[in-house]
Amino acid sequence: MTGSIPVDQFKAGLFMLFNEAFDEVHGIFLDRGTSLFETLATITAEEASRPVSATCASIAAQVSHVTYYLDVLDVYARGEQPTDVDWPGSWQVGPVDDAAWTALKDQLRTSQQKVRATLENRESFDDAIAVGGAMSFVVHTAYHLGEIRQALCTVRDAAS
Repeated sequence: MTGSIPVDQFKAGLFMLFNEAFDEVHGIFLDRGTSLFETLATITAEEASRPVSATCASIAAQVSHVTYYLDVLDVYARGEQPTDVDWPGSWQVGPVDDAAWTALKDQLRTSQQKVRATLENRESFDDAIAVGGAMSFVVHTAYHLGEIRQALCTVRDAAS
């Protein structure tokens, strides 16, 4: 025995975490009702537009960055090299109205679904880079989910 994990078992664990980070809490690492899309559903365009401080991004910018990250890493996960990667530009989002906030969340959903399809279609995760890359979709999203949830404390407190 080589100690390897069968791909279907790796994917099952990965997608359980992926689903919890984005859509539905299973009690693995989040509290009930706190997945990314559950959290974003509670945020108004006005709240999403408000920077947390003079040196911190808005929630809308956090969502834009997560979407961009998913898109760039999806290219890598497909075995391709992305072109013109602009990490600073991924944060450049001004105030959003209701329509723009909905569009930003829809773009995030589209990117999330695209990544999931890419990962589902992978036949192997045969090295540390492939495994780490797959896990990074969850880890990076969970980090920014925490940032967004913390930002809500400041954004909502400033509005009252």
